[in-house]
Amino acid sequence: MNRRRFLCAALGSTASVLALLTPIPGAAWAARKVATYRMRFLRPPGALAEDEFLARCIRCGKCSSVCPNNCIKYFGLEKGVSAMGTPYLIPREQACILCMKCGNACPTGALKPIRRTREDILENVRMGHAHVDESLCLSFQGKTCGVCARACPLGKVAITVGYLEQPHVQSGCIGCGLCERSCIQMPQAIRIIPSYS
Repeated sequence: MNRRRFLCAALGSTASVLALLTPIPGAAWAARKVATYRMRFLRPPGALAEDEFLARCIRCGKCSSVCPNNCIKYFGLEKGVSAMGTPYLIPREQACILCMKCGNACPTGALKPIRRTREDILENVRMGHAHVDESLCLSFQGKTCGVCARACPLGKVAITVGYLEQPHVQSGCIGCGLCERSCIQMPQAIRIIPSYS
């Protein structure tokens, strides 16, 4: 096994490590750092505010091991040393199904334990908030769709539909990402804006 493959295996994502190992001259390196820093990700449900979350998370891996949807990943070096080993998810790849098992598994309270009831989830989960790009959404282009609204586990409290099933995000959206994951448009017409942004 050569050094590059060993580092990739040891540190996680091959693409992330290869990007870090590839020399980039001057301004391009700065642009890569900014682009990486702005990577859109979500913390698992029940996560504390980002600074407190980073301070409390001990990078034990228990949250991912209990996730039945396999949506929780861990940062390598792409977000810097302070975030290395912390859990995150990318909703377009695999969204959270709100099982609430990760918070119960967290030994430090970096992820708060939350009961799996509609009321507790609405009160305590703030992963982000969905935003619809009407210029991309099929329903706003005269073609009925509504896939995102049907994927939402919270129903009308989070997303309602209008004419031709045009989605309208409500204040009850907690940002699980199931709408973004299910969107059939490329690029997706509905995206979760993370709560830390």
